[in-house]
Amino acid sequence: MASWATVPLFVGQYFTGETLMAQGTSSPAWVKGLHPVLATGVLALFATNTVTGVWNLWEGREDPKGRVSRITHSILMLASDAGFAYVGALSHSVKQSAAARNQHRGAAIASAGLALLSYAIMLPPFRKD
Repeated sequence: MASWATVPLFVGQYFTGETLMAQGTSSPAWVKGLHPVLATGVLALFATNTVTGVWNLWEGREDPKGRVSRITHSILMLASDAGFAYVGALSHSVKQSAAARNQHRGAAIASAGLALLSYAIMLPPFRKD
């Protein structure tokens, strides 16, 4: 059920991040405060989904139905997890460097893209079971 929060969190992160990139220290206080709160939400969501996803993958390891979709989804989500960990590691240097901000933004967009692709793979129109 937590997966339903994914898209709103990503949209909020993108909007607040773009505002911070464009306005910097002139950004509204609510944007400056909300961006790290949303990042914490993404962290909590992905931590929860990773634990339950790996658990579900393990429990369904002998079920041949949908195996390719499940494995592909799992690999993409774990790659997205790693990307978001990298985004978090970069967050400490974004105030000091435009290059770090661009790297942070690029890694966040790439990680969100992987997660959304992985999510789409599991939807009925794309899943070939």
